[in-house]
Amino acid sequence: MQGEPTSRRVEDPGIRALFTESSRFQAWLDVEAALAQAQAELGVIPQAAADEITRKAKLELLDIDAIHEGLAVTGHPLVPLVWELDRVCDGDAGGYAHWGATTQNITQTGDILLLRKAHNIFLDQLATLLRILADLAEKSKEMLLPGRTHGQHAVPATYGYKVAVWIDELCRHVERLQGCEGRVFVAMLGGGAGTLASLGETGLPTQDKMGEKLGLGSMSMPSRTSDDHRAEYVTLLSMLAATSSKIGREVYEQMKQEFSEVEEPVPAGTVGSSTMPQKRNPKLSQDIVAAAAQIRSFVPLALEAMQTEHEADRTHTVMMGRAVTETCSLMGDILTRLINLFSGIQLFPERMRQNLDLSGGLIMSEAWCRDT
Repeated sequence: MQGEPTSRRVEDPGIRALFTESSRFQAWLDVEAALAQAQAELGVIPQAAADEITRKAKLELLDIDAIHEGLAVTGHPLVPLVWELDRVCDGDAGGYAHWGATTQNITQTGDILLLRKAHNIFLDQLATLLRILADLAEKSKEMLLPGRTHGQHAVPATYGYKVAVWIDELCRHVERLQGCEGRVFVAMLGGGAGTLASLGETGLPTQDKMGEKLGLGSMSMPSRTSDDHRAEYVTLLSMLAATSSKIGREVYEQMKQEFSEVEEPVPAGTVGSSTMPQKRNPKLSQDIVAAAAQIRSFVPLALEAMQTEHEADRTHTVMMGRAVTETCSLMGDILTRLINLFSGIQLFPERMRQNLDLSGGLIMSEAWCRDT
């Protein structure tokens, strides 16, 4: 949510920095180095060449201007980077770089490395958020308020109960994210059309070793048309975003003057309106709801990207790249704002109790019906 006023007040989780050009280039170089080392171990290329490729596969050693010029001339996302890697390698070592691979093998595997870094940030953020919510649930477990169904008073509840429901749901999201790791974080090395023709019998062992060196699993069928694993990840983030939106919406509703049961942190100097100085707006909550809606809008794009023609189709990589990058960036924004919100949320138990009593005792009707 770059450009939003709250962006200057919350810590940057670092997700966007993962998906910059320089970060992507380095991830692709890391894959090229892992590929070379895997092939050297299998006797496909000389070990000395693999070691030289690994030493020089550092973006700071390459001429970024030459890479940019190559991109403009070739219109190809990877070849200029490989050319520059070849140039800085001593002897003929650079000629062994990218041996038997095709572009998508390198770029998709590199992008998976970046996605895993984002994934680990999300898990850390969720762990922090869950600790904060657990403390809040304990603190508010006896703060009575009206439980509401269909927008109307139903039966008494507590604020701690609300928070416990959120915790329960968020824990399931953590389980889902952890459960997908073996499917999502996998290396791909199938050559031009995923048939392993360029590598022969060493193909799958090379992919396995390359993945192992990168801390990744290995695609059982390294097809360039299979991207259901990243579509799954986008979908899982959209579910987490939906829960986050539900939480943000609840804070937004309870912060209305008609409720006045909670208030998100309003730092000194905050301006709610240029014309109505009394306003204390739920800015974090609104950001969360807005970002969550944007994340959900990328699920159809990720599913569309799964529908790849024949054995490869660049349109899918463009769509999936956009869906993953935007979804991850927004998810980091949401979790950062949830952490900030609940680190400083104010609760007003007296007002909760006043609202509970608005029906003059009728809110106890469920218990009365049960006992009569």
